[in-house]
Amino acid sequence: MKRNSVFDWSPEQRRHRRVRSLLLFGSGVFVALGGGWSVFYGLHGHWVMMAVHLALSALAIPALALIFLDHARAAAIFIAHALLPFVTWLCLIDAPLGDIQRSTHLFLLPIGVGIFFIFSQERAYLRYFLPCLYFVLFIVFQCSDMGVSHPDLMAPERVRYVGMWVNAITAVIALGVVLTLMQVDMASYHQLEGEMRRALARGDFRLHYQPQVDPSRRILGAEALLRWFNPDHGIIPPAKFITLAEETGLIVPLGDWVLRTACAQLALWAEIPATRDLTISVNVSASQFRQPDFVPRVREILAHTGADPSRLKLELTESLFVRDPDVAAEKMSALRDVGLRWSLDDFGTGYSSLHMLRNLPVDEIKIDKTFVSRMASEEQDRAIVRLLIDMCSTLGLFLVAEGVETEEQYRLLQAWGCDGFQGYLFGKAMPVFQFSRLAEAASAASTN
Repeated sequence: MKRNSVFDWSPEQRRHRRVRSLLLFGSGVFVALGGGWSVFYGLHGHWVMMAVHLALSALAIPALALIFLDHARAAAIFIAHALLPFVTWLCLIDAPLGDIQRSTHLFLLPIGVGIFFIFSQERAYLRYFLPCLYFVLFIVFQCSDMGVSHPDLMAPERVRYVGMWVNAITAVIALGVVLTLMQVDMASYHQLEGEMRRALARGDFRLHYQPQVDPSRRILGAEALLRWFNPDHGIIPPAKFITLAEETGLIVPLGDWVLRTACAQLALWAEIPATRDLTISVNVSASQFRQPDFVPRVREILAHTGADPSRLKLELTESLFVRDPDVAAEKMSALRDVGLRWSLDDFGTGYSSLHMLRNLPVDEIKIDKTFVSRMASEEQDRAIVRLLIDMCSTLGLFLVAEGVETEEQYRLLQAWGCDGFQGYLFGKAMPVFQFSRLAEAASAASTN
């Protein structure tokens, strides 16, 4: 089966690959230019100019080391700041001379555009200020004759003439590479966005259900997890499209579909004795929660599907409460009044505080799986988990441990008084028919 590369990696992975390629290309250009000119000047006895261009090559060495150590962001930050004074200095000693125009400043354009592309999802300083600084310097050097005139810092006229052509050609090629990578990145972005819109219209999304159990392994309910079933490429996991859905706003209609589907399933389960007491947990994105009509929309879905609100749990992450905790608490209270329950997901990885737990109408805490996975071997994580279990017991909160994959983890959590468990040990996320059979079989076994 032929695969389209848009589904091979997540948007973050694809972007990381392009950023890494751009950094490698840029570092290679400066190594080649700096090394080539330093050899040339060394052969002709221009020792100062040789040292200047050797330093240009040397700048690329730590950047390349960071890239190969998979620290692309650190490499980009280093390059963006280190090149600024260095290229400015090169532009100053490349002042116009007679008919020979300055050419080093041409590199400021591809560097600035490249920085904007690399940091397009970063804070304002990296995304806007740094690229604009390069563009301003380009305009200044393009429109002025300012420079440093010193015999030791000026190449012979015939060399400067050749260098003018070399710099111009190299700068244009570099700008073309940057723009091509930006175009490819944007094209894949829009291609995946279009695929998602068509999938939502066709009904290609599915909900899978991962069991949640109590200390005796009795199934309490499930977490509804979104899957994208593409007719040509099979099941596509959320990691490859959720971020894009949030960026494009598709997460709102997609979140509504998830909530409506889960509530409809609760209504169906309510008619079967073996599943009538099961709960379903649904993740709510920040964009969806912040919609002005979020509360009436949830109420409308509950009324339309006939689902029991007490069997529905909405999961929120801690970061959502940072911007406006009072508004968040108001929305949560409004839905809690109709019987719905709230769960705080990935607890311990964001902005958790006792003050937040005291002021928000939260019913359940979910320990992030990173703590669970390390608690058997790391004493610090073990202490954190035990502390969280004791804290939830004191506050009257139900606590679910995520990512339970081994019997050892389960036994430790069980001995410490954990209320609920979720992870591969009890079952992976599965289609609804498979989960329903599992729940019915478990109910029949407990009855017998």
